[in-house]
Amino acid sequence: MVEGTPGKPYGGLLAHFNVVEANMRYRREEAAALLQPGEVLMSITSFPRLGCPGFTDPFHKPTPTEGSSQSLFLPDDVIFPGHPRFKTLTRNIRERRGEKVAINLPVFKDKNTPSPYVEDLSQYGDDGTSQSAALPDHVYLDAMGFGMGCCCLQVTFQACNINEARTLYDQLTPLCPILLALTAASPVHRGMLTDVDCRWNVISGSVDCRTRQERGLEPIPTGSGVRRIAKSRYDSIDSYLSRDGEKYNDVPLVMDENAYKQMIDAGIDPLLAQHIAHLFIRDSVSLFSEKVDQDDEHDTDHFENIQSTNWQTMRFKPPPPYSPIGWRVEFRPCEAQLTDFENAAIVCFVVLLTRTILSFKLNMLIPISKVDENMQKAQLRDAAKTQKFWFRKNITTGDSPSCCQSPTNCKPDGEYTQMTLDEIINGKEGEFPGLIPLVHNYLSNMDVDADSHCTIQQYLNLIQKRAAGKLLTTACWIRNQVVNHPEYKFDSIVSDHINYDLLKTMQEIQAGIRPCPELLGQNIITKTRDQVPETLVKAERC
Repeated sequence: MVEGTPGKPYGGLLAHFNVVEANMRYRREEAAALLQPGEVLMSITSFPRLGCPGFTDPFHKPTPTEGSSQSLFLPDDVIFPGHPRFKTLTRNIRERRGEKVAINLPVFKDKNTPSPYVEDLSQYGDDGTSQSAALPDHVYLDAMGFGMGCCCLQVTFQACNINEARTLYDQLTPLCPILLALTAASPVHRGMLTDVDCRWNVISGSVDCRTRQERGLEPIPTGSGVRRIAKSRYDSIDSYLSRDGEKYNDVPLVMDENAYKQMIDAGIDPLLAQHIAHLFIRDSVSLFSEKVDQDDEHDTDHFENIQSTNWQTMRFKPPPPYSPIGWRVEFRPCEAQLTDFENAAIVCFVVLLTRTILSFKLNMLIPISKVDENMQKAQLRDAAKTQKFWFRKNITTGDSPSCCQSPTNCKPDGEYTQMTLDEIINGKEGEFPGLIPLVHNYLSNMDVDADSHCTIQQYLNLIQKRAAGKLLTTACWIRNQVVNHPEYKFDSIVSDHINYDLLKTMQEIQAGIRPCPELLGQNIITKTRDQVPETLVKAERC
């Protein structure tokens, strides 16, 4: 698994939208040049047969009674050996939790799938512990690698100041489940078709280091200092940061009270103080001995240690010390798509949304509890077509109803309703403008050169058609490939042969060898670095 990022941040010109895909392609080419014959670099959210017998080359056998993960399915050999962080995280999360992580995904029930579907885990060397943690009619996963072995598409924005960063953090939060459903790309786990399309709960469970007491499964002794914690350290956010978002913070927030008091005493406002104090309910799960003694007046390693292991849908990123980098916001829910075209389309759409939000002062805010509900809906099979999501009715005004003069008494039930993905993205005549039409409205007021206009238009067309159901999500396309394979036995099993043919087809699509109009549409731009203005190429690749 390789993480790729641009060599330096993109600029603020609309012309830079014309460079994103070329930059992604260039990085893919750089990595691919190092591969051996028979190896290919693929942009996928999850390897469908991760954890199946013989899924590694060379073959490695899991060690369920020893090692970092003690997994029935994942050998420790799949963990990168060159840096101690990864095995340390795996071991520490398991040890802090007091047992192996347990991830249960509902199995996709086809006509020949056993009912109930119950797997005999003793064949993998289970001593009964995993069998008791595995749920009937679910696919069971037992290691951090199943979640952190997934890939995603993340976008970080530079804000002009802390207030703009807080606004972007809040306004993008309700869009996280919407973009998760739109980019759904992972319906197969451990060689089984599941009834979910996204990776999110897999990763959430894979790094869930909460003890049984913290999860509410055992009573907490009086005076122990142990807290009940509602979510894993990888999950959706629990509170808004801006004053506008305060009234929608309807989920009880567990905080480190000492950290909260320290920040309040230092003049930090309550909304930001509670956000940081909420991060610090988590223990460190990876800390190097040479980093223990730090001068916190001049170094932020202790903060970043906690911040970087709270993996949430949004991340609020303060400026590093002694750096020109300012306040940033990271948008983290999207799944990785097959092609550079799709990934660039998602990135550019989200960036255009941020500019539209700030330019038109849009208000996307709904209660945090409704965002949480949407996050679960977004992961369901074919959610992009079948589910309705809570969304704000009138996003073009920031006005609050009269009941909201006091945030503590506010019950803004009439401000939001349930909409389809199509209605949210493309609009509903007379009722909701739609995000794409608002982006077009923003662009109509900008000076856009012809080349950039063509690029942006094709990106937005992809988003528009996928939201309308005219193009498939990657997850839906993968599911169709599996169930229509001649060797599929309608038993939910994705065999080695099916998996190979699936990945071969995916590789041919991303290489441009095989057209795939049901996934990509007809008009696809595939810019190479030769088509990008040389001045921009140098700026992006230094």
